[in-house]
Amino acid sequence: MRQVVAILWVGVARAGGIGGRAEYVGGTIGTFQDKTDGRILTSDAVAFVFSAKGQTVKVPFERINQIEYGQKVERRYLSAVLISPLFLLAKSRKHFLTLGYEDAEGKQQAMIFQVSKGDVRSVLVGLEARTGRKVTYQDEEARKAGKG
Repeated sequence: MRQVVAILWVGVARAGGIGGRAEYVGGTIGTFQDKTDGRILTSDAVAFVFSAKGQTVKVPFERINQIEYGQKVERRYLSAVLISPLFLLAKSRKHFLTLGYEDAEGKQQAMIFQVSKGDVRSVLVGLEARTGRKVTYQDEEARKAGKG
């Protein structure tokens, strides 16, 4: 049992904590420009953390009042025409996380992230555990992808 815990701990330490790769897509904060690549961390004891380009935004978990997850599905038409007609059936899924929270002045704020496919579940589970709130899914497909 100790070996399993040690192996998991080493894996989390190497990954930089529980969370994942994400791109800040937009929102009400002015710290980052839209389409800024960074990293989400949900392993902090008191705050959600997004770090990118040497800057960090921390939102206390207790102030987060909305967690929403959804997908945007796009077809790959250009690559389909150039490579093979079979690619007309291919789909690209993008994974979006929206966080709503109250800032220090009591004003409602929001941040929208495009989260890496492989990191979506760990981010959602981490947020649910830390905030005590359930994720709102935009549709049934998002629910399946978010819960596995």
